[in-house]
Amino acid sequence: MARTIRFHETGGPEVLRIEDLPVRAPGPGEVRIRVDAVGLNRAEVNFRRGTYLERPRLPAGLGSEAAGEVLEVGPDVTRWRPGDAVCVIPAFSQNDFPVYAEEAVVPAAALVARPPGMDAVTGAAVWMPYVTVYGMVQEVVRVRPGDRVVVTAAANSIGLAAVQVLRHLGAVPVATVTAPAGRDALLAAGAAEVVVDDGSDLAGPLRAATGGAGADLVLDAVGGPRVAELVAACAPGATVLVHGGLSGEPTPLPGGRYAPVWMRRYLVFEITGDPAALRRAEHFVRAGLACGAFVPTVDRVFDFDDVAAAHAYVDSPDRAPGKPVLRVRPTSP
Repeated sequence: MARTIRFHETGGPEVLRIEDLPVRAPGPGEVRIRVDAVGLNRAEVNFRRGTYLERPRLPAGLGSEAAGEVLEVGPDVTRWRPGDAVCVIPAFSQNDFPVYAEEAVVPAAALVARPPGMDAVTGAAVWMPYVTVYGMVQEVVRVRPGDRVVVTAAANSIGLAAVQVLRHLGAVPVATVTAPAGRDALLAAGAAEVVVDDGSDLAGPLRAATGGAGADLVLDAVGGPRVAELVAACAPGATVLVHGGLSGEPTPLPGGRYAPVWMRRYLVFEITGDPAALRRAEHFVRAGLACGAFVPTVDRVFDFDDVAAAHAYVDSPDRAPGKPVLRVRPTSP
């Protein structure tokens, strides 16, 4: 039996329950792991609410980012052995392989070896942000030195990772935040400029922050009707990648007189669902960690029993930049 977090109805953090449940043996292509820490993100908050891309199959577990140790491997798994320290990359449905638990069964293909010397809490915070950013700036678009790149709603783990990655590639990151609190962290991470979004038109401030030339690339976590302001801040031939939906509103195709841009939706599953792309992403992230260019930022660490408070914090507008993590075991290695 393993303590497992589930919900039997959609709703607020109060619907989350801790239950003792049996853990099945891993099947072909699967691995059973001891979970030491879990990375938290808004996808799980929306999944719990019933507003995510996929609907929960109730009663539902949740979570797709974790770090721990291999306990048992499926009959055809040769890459992993019991005792291996691993991290779990989101490459699967939360309905099928939830990781908010003391033990979890996950696809072997979704595992990466934890970097030497990295603790479980940091390991749970690394892969989702950096792999997400890698896909946008190396697979969908190939960022070049000197490119001016706008990162919206950047005071979070993906925004910080984006700024670090862009600076590492020689680009010029310009971040937006909704409150001044995240400004210093983004400047320290390498942002050339940080624009505080007070709800007024962003086009002018962003054009000014790019020296009047406009953005070559926009990584937009917000979506909704204000994407038109981002398009208006672009240089001719720019790309706008909408990778989030924080606005909660539909994202229209902007009309009017704008410079011609390419706009598309992006999901991290484009990378994690492609084994070759995922291996490229893993190599890229490992290299950045090894040389010190990528420094994962853990915001707050919550104990397993405090999962409701953790979810409330993830959804709070006042949270600090960085990755909230759920510590499953008090002495996570």
